[in-house]
Amino acid sequence: MKNIKALTLAFLLTLFGSSQSLAEMGFTVGLTGSMVMIDANGTETEAAEVTQANATNKTGVGSIFVEYNEILGSAFSLGVDYIPGSADVSSSVKQRADANGEGDTGTNKAQAEIDGHTTIYGTYGFGNGGYIKVGYVEADLNTLESLATGSKYANDTITGVEFGAGVEFDVYAGSIGRLELTRIDYDDIEIRSSVARAGVAKNNLIEADLDVTRLSASLGYKF
Repeated sequence: MKNIKALTLAFLLTLFGSSQSLAEMGFTVGLTGSMVMIDANGTETEAAEVTQANATNKTGVGSIFVEYNEILGSAFSLGVDYIPGSADVSSSVKQRADANGEGDTGTNKAQAEIDGHTTIYGTYGFGNGGYIKVGYVEADLNTLESLATGSKYANDTITGVEFGAGVEFDVYAGSIGRLELTRIDYDDIEIRSSVARAGVAKNNLIEADLDVTRLSASLGYKF
């Protein structure tokens, strides 16, 4: 996640290193609670054998955000949203028992989690409190497998695009609330195992497509 961390650092240095006062700049900080619906489907190619699987999960996550508002007097804002925790891709560990006499007899367990989810985003507001949102997402995909085959899969960094819309409203004395619905479309994932199964020359390949729908409620304070 080096690229997005560098972009985030540059954004924060620009935001807080300006000679303007924070009040003059106009920015918002806050907390967000989200219900995320994770949908993943993919294939594992092992020699000439292709196995297809789907995984879904619904979970709650929390995040923090900082946002530079009304840039150059416009209705455009730029922000960073960070989810400090992790979320499992599947609601349960995928488990399969094999006994085919080809070196992979035993129980295979697989799970994956999304961690360190960071979004740099822009919003454009309308007069009625509504706004549209587009963002660039980067996160760590941690593989949590225990395979009798001896195959091992490395962790990976995934990227994607978030888009959606929301509404902002005043709460009390400078504080604001938001309701938002967004969709995250991650780039296709390809991970090849570092260890091949006994008797198979080519390492296994996992190809997957991951999407997330995020329903969020936020509470922030505008300076």
